[in-house]
Amino acid sequence: MDIRQLTPRYYVSPQIEPGDMSALKAAGITHILCNRPNAEVPPSHSAATMQAAAKAAGISFAVQPLTHQTMVPDVIATNRALGADTDHVVLAYCASGTRSTIAWALGQAGQMTPDAIIAAARSGGYDIENMRQVLAQPFS
Repeated sequence: MDIRQLTPRYYVSPQIEPGDMSALKAAGITHILCNRPNAEVPPSHSAATMQAAAKAAGISFAVQPLTHQTMVPDVIATNRALGADTDHVVLAYCASGTRSTIAWALGQAGQMTPDAIIAAARSGGYDIENMRQVLAQPFS
C-alpha cells in the first residue's frame, strides 16, 4: 500500500488490494472512496469486490468513478460530498492517486487558498502547481 496524506483526515493512494482492508482499518481509515472506473481494473478489483472487502473489515465505501473528462463541477461536488465533506478518515484511490488528488483539490478550490491546496498535494507527492489558476476560485 502507498497511502499518502493530504490533510489530517484525507488520504489518497494508487490502486489498493482487497487484502489491504484490515491494514487500512488498523491505520485509522474509516471510509474508502473509489475513484477508479471498473473498465480500468480486472474483476478482482472491481468496485463491488473492493466494497465487499471494505465492508467485511468494517470500513464504509463509496464509488465515484473519475476520468479526466468527467471532472466537471457536478461530479466534483459529488466527489467532495462522498469524501472530504464526511466526518470520516477517508482514503480515495484511483490508478496512481493523481485523479483522486486533483478531484480533492478542485473540491477545495474556494475553501482553501491555492497555496494550501498545492502544498497539501505536494506533501502527498503530487505536483499540481499547474492548477494554481483554477484553484484560485471555486470550481463551479
